[in-house]
Amino acid sequence: MANKKRQQTINKRNRERAVAEKRALKQQARQEKREAIRNGEVWPPVERSPFEPTDESASDQPSPDEPQSDEPAALEPPPAEPG
Repeated sequence: MANKKRQQTINKRNRERAVAEKRALKQQARQEKREAIRNGEVWPPVERSPFEPTDESASDQPSPDEPQSDEPAALEPPPAEPG
C-alpha cells in the first residue's frame, strides 16, 4: 500500500512539473512577442520549413532533365510470361 501511495505522489509531482514548465514556456513566448513588437520586428518570426531545400541539400537533388518516377518499383506490373 505504501508503494502505491508513493507512486501516486511521484506522478502528481511529475504532472505539476510538466504544467509549471508549460506555463513558463508560454510566458517566455509572450515576453518574446512583446519585445519583438516593441522593437518593430515581424511576429511570428519567419522560419525556414524543414522541407525546403537548402544550398547543401540542393546538390543531392536530381537535375530536372533526369527522368523521375513517383511510383515505387513494387507497384509496377510483373513482366508478361511468354505463352
